[in-house]
Amino acid sequence: MFRSMLAIALGATVIGAWAQVPPRVTPPPPPGAATAPALDRQDIRAQLSPRRFTTLAAEVGAKVNRIAVREGERFKAGQVLIVLDCTLQAAQLNKAKATLSAAEKTYAANHRLAELNSVGKLELETSQSEVAKAKADVSLMNATLSKCQISAPFSGRVSEQKVREQQFAQPGQGILEIIDDSALELEFIVPSRWMAWLKDGYRFQVKIDETGGTYPAKVIRLGAKVDPVSQSVKTIAVIDGQFPDLIAGMSGRVQLAPPASTPASPK
Repeated sequence: MFRSMLAIALGATVIGAWAQVPPRVTPPPPPGAATAPALDRQDIRAQLSPRRFTTLAAEVGAKVNRIAVREGERFKAGQVLIVLDCTLQAAQLNKAKATLSAAEKTYAANHRLAELNSVGKLELETSQSEVAKAKADVSLMNATLSKCQISAPFSGRVSEQKVREQQFAQPGQGILEIIDDSALELEFIVPSRWMAWLKDGYRFQVKIDETGGTYPAKVIRLGAKVDPVSQSVKTIAVIDGQFPDLIAGMSGRVQLAPPASTPASPK
């Protein structure tokens, strides 16, 4: 009985002492650490993209006779890249020219007769209108035939071929995707307060995953607005130099940090 009472008393003492121990409080983070955006604590990633890119499409419905470049090949500005079979359009042009020639002869005859007062004014004006109409048809067919050869708007490379030779291309159908890789750009997101020191022309390094190399880059412009939720802004940079081992689509880590005299986080 005595042992039982002693055990109960000791247990109550231990429980009371444990209850009086104050809970362990985790110290607050140092000033600025809790308010620093995620971008300050993460790698800044960026992807290489061409400065210009577009899709060359057929403007007339025709069979693709020839594609002068293949995927990955380079071309010069003004070079003919796609030739369409416009035999039908060429025949229509010849017909329009023949119609114009006949209309001009009719008008010339009526004009001579009008000088001799042998034809009415209405007939003369009608023949003149037929000449104008025929000239418009010739101009239309010439414009149509000019669409049968598609030239490169800038120098670059072919990134994708969507249509093969001897296939029929519908008006507006994409045939070749081309890019201008003479200058590769980088787009990435940085904290908006970095705008105090991150200006156009700021130079830094970027490490590309695919090559494992580090390359120089420089900022060319900042985004037009700040995201108020993440307090970040888009930044556009360009690879500073020509590096044949770099191609569009590669990605890497931007080695960019605030200068030593600039705090990374607000105090």
